[in-house]
Amino acid sequence: MIFGSSQLGVDLGTVNVVVYARGRGIVINQPSAVAVSMPDRKLLAVGQAAREMVGRAPGSIRILHPMRDGVIADYLVTEAMLRYFIERICGRFRLFQPEMMISVPTGVTGVERRAVRDAALAAGCKEAGLIPEPLAAAIGARIPISAPSGNMVVNVGGGTTEIAVISLNDIVVSNSIRVGGNKIDDAISNYIRREYNLLIGDPTSEQIKISIGSAIPMSESIPAEVRGRDQVAGLPRTITITSDEITHAITEPVNSIVRGVKQVLEQTPPELSADIINKGIVMIGGGGLLRNLDKLISNQTGIPCTIAEQPLMCVALGTGIALEHYEALQSVLIPTA
Repeated sequence: MIFGSSQLGVDLGTVNVVVYARGRGIVINQPSAVAVSMPDRKLLAVGQAAREMVGRAPGSIRILHPMRDGVIADYLVTEAMLRYFIERICGRFRLFQPEMMISVPTGVTGVERRAVRDAALAAGCKEAGLIPEPLAAAIGARIPISAPSGNMVVNVGGGTTEIAVISLNDIVVSNSIRVGGNKIDDAISNYIRREYNLLIGDPTSEQIKISIGSAIPMSESIPAEVRGRDQVAGLPRTITITSDEITHAITEPVNSIVRGVKQVLEQTPPELSADIINKGIVMIGGGGLLRNLDKLISNQTGIPCTIAEQPLMCVALGTGIALEHYEALQSVLIPTA
């Protein structure tokens, strides 16, 4: 594959789609949501406009999330979403088809890889390459992965957490667990339903996580009001919940992430382990912004843990840089055949 001038790097995430255009930087950062009219399957809205309809749309409109756990759950909707974003970036009537590099989780199957590539080609791309998500994340975080030295990244996304040790432009040890920001949101909503008989939607769960969520108890507990529908009476109700309760509620998914990190460290060659101790762990992805998650990982592993600059953009930036250095990375890109 030889890339030309119209090049797009895509982080096709469970929660957000981030697109990097060569020479322009990040041009798309939208939720991976699509609103569809059910009688005729007509596309009504994509991205933020569709996300704003979640929990508020009538029965004739369905809000679809075409990506689940980092892979395609609805091929046709994913294709339509990609086509919409390509048209926004390149225009509906274009002389040249864009060339695309897409990040995929390390644990995907061959069928899932082909589905991603085929959806991109069907959406109007001339060529579509695939790159492992942790590798793209490390490149986007400007980690010097070409040296014979160990670098560890933990990319906590919406659907998956990708953990990898990278050296000499390739992944040495990796682990992909299907736990991410969405599972943390689910844990919050399940706790509130169980403890308070209050039903809340996904946007509310996410807002609670952002405002008072913490991986470890904070020195001072923070209260927050939560509005939802009483499960018994069926009427609107407001409760007050604390950050300590949220910490307790999200213990299981957070511990799954920590266990995943430990498993990778246990499989890492000794020399690379020594490098990681010196350099520390770099956290990437929106889920990595959960308050004190970096401290919890550091406490549990004994290794310093830092959050990358622009953690939400690292994967998309990495796919774009991989396009520019395609020849050097060709051997580590994912085959789709």
